[in-house]
Amino acid sequence: MASNGAATQTEKDFYRIGDVSKIAALKPFVLRYWETEFPMLQPIKSPSGHRLYRQEDVDLVLKIKRLLYDEGFTIAGARRHLREHNGAADSESSNPIPPSHGATQLLNRKMLLDLRDSLRAFLTLLERK
Repeated sequence: MASNGAATQTEKDFYRIGDVSKIAALKPFVLRYWETEFPMLQPIKSPSGHRLYRQEDVDLVLKIKRLLYDEGFTIAGARRHLREHNGAADSESSNPIPPSHGATQLLNRKMLLDLRDSLRAFLTLLERK
C-alpha cells in the first residue's frame, strides 16, 4: 500500500494557533493581527474553523517577528521587505557573487525607506503625547 505523503496532508502536518504561539513566544491575538497585516501569512481553516499553520507559515511568523522585534522594522517596512525579498534570503546565501553597484544603491534606498517609515511612526507617537 503506497501513499503519497506530499499529496495527502493530515492534521498532524499542521500547527494550531496555540502551538505557533508557543513556538514564536507570541500571543494568539498577535498572530491573528499579523494575518490582517501580512497577506502572505494565510493559515488554512479546518472544517471546524480552527487556524492550521503549515511549516512555511511558522517560518514566516518567525521571520516577521525577527524583522519587527529584532531588526526594528515597522509593519509596513516588514511587509515591503518580505514582498521584495520573497525567497531572496535563500538565494543570497548560495550566491557568492557580490551585489553590483546598482543593487547596492537599491538596498540603500530600501533601508532609507524603512528608516523613514520608522521615523514617521515615532513622530506619530510623539505627537499623541
